[in-house]
This record gives sequence, C-alpha cells and structure tokens, in this order.
Amino acid sequence: MGKRTTGQLPAPASWHWIGERGLQVATGAATLARYEHLLKKKLPDIEDIIPTDNSILLILRRAAPVSPRVSAALSEPLEKEMGGARGTLHDLVVDYGGRAGPDLPALAKRARMSVAEYIDCHSAAEYSVAFLGFQPGFPYLRGLPTALHTPRRASPRQRVASGSVAIGEAYTGIYPDDGPGGWHIIGRTTAVLFDPLREAPALLMPGDRVRFVPA
Repeated sequence: MGKRTTGQLPAPASWHWIGERGLQVATGAATLARYEHLLKKKLPDIEDIIPTDNSILLILRRAAPVSPRVSAALSEPLEKEMGGARGTLHDLVVDYGGRAGPDLPALAKRARMSVAEYIDCHSAAEYSVAFLGFQPGFPYLRGLPTALHTPRRASPRQRVASGSVAIGEAYTGIYPDDGPGGWHIIGRTTAVLFDPLREAPALLMPGDRVRFVPA
C-alpha cells in the first residue's frame, strides 16, 4: 500500500502503512529509545506499540491521517538516557548442555572454546530484550558476544522444548513453548516466558535486561 496523507511525519524517517491503521516507522539503532519515548507519552491516538529489530509498528485507533500528537512524538528529540539500562533485570537460571542443550558441544568447537569457556562467555554477558516475536513472548536478546554469533541451523527441528535457550545469528532467544525452531539449543531454563493467565502474559518486555545464571 502506498503512502497517504499523514500530516507532518518526521521527514528523514522511512515509513509505510500496514493495513488501515498500522504505521511502520524505521527507527534504526534508536528503536528501544523511541519505543520507551512513545510509551511514556501514553497517547490516546495509539492503540499498541510493537518494536521490531529496527522499526516500530504503531497500531492507531483510527485510519489516516496521523494526528498531530503522534507526528510530534515521532519527531521529538530523544532523551539521552533512554534506551539504556532502564528495564527490569531478570536473572534466569539455565541448565547448559546435555539433553537440555544438545548443540552446545558443536558450537563450542566452532568458537574454538571448551564447553566451560563457552558457557562462561554466554553467561557473562548482560542482554537486552530488543523485541518479541516468532512465538508469543519469544524474546530476541541483544548482547551476544561476537565470538558466539552463529548462523541458524540448516534444517530446523520439528520440536524444540519450552524454555530452551538458543542462539541464532547475533541473537540469543528463549522458546516460550514447545514447537519447531531453527536456532541452536545450548540450554534450558524453567522460567515461564509466557502465561496468558498472568496480568502481564510475557515475562520479558522490550527494554528489559537478562542475565543467564548457570545451574
């Protein structure tokens, strides 16, 4: 769908409509900061805010044109402290290797590390939740040490157990539920990532921080 009249959206931003009320705005490295900025605004014109890897999808309460309040919020300067260590810190206990992490030995060999060194490297980093996707509550975690970056599996597994801690490209993720998956499995946590009966179903939200604690 092509661009339509929207009022004054930020000039340098790349944006396009998704359906009648979805406005996707490119945000690059400032995605979390802009996401936090919009959450803080609590604009009645916006029904939902969904961050992705380098953009934000706004679900507006009505179709175009975009209200002046939304336009202003998208073009306002960001506070320097936003996008940093502002979210909730979660320490998640992980059972690395063995049946819980069948891909760990091969990944350690690929990284030219011992299994113990690989675990130390993975668990020493502090990660931030960039966005949720794939499954409800599945967190894409930034902060994976460069030495551990690994392409996804050539052949996805038909079943990955819930709680599996995995690596795909430059991200670490955690599978909230049983299902297929193409990331490398290095361990498992008992933390419940998604529970529709909780007041906040997703345990981890964009901007939260995660530390993995070896069991």
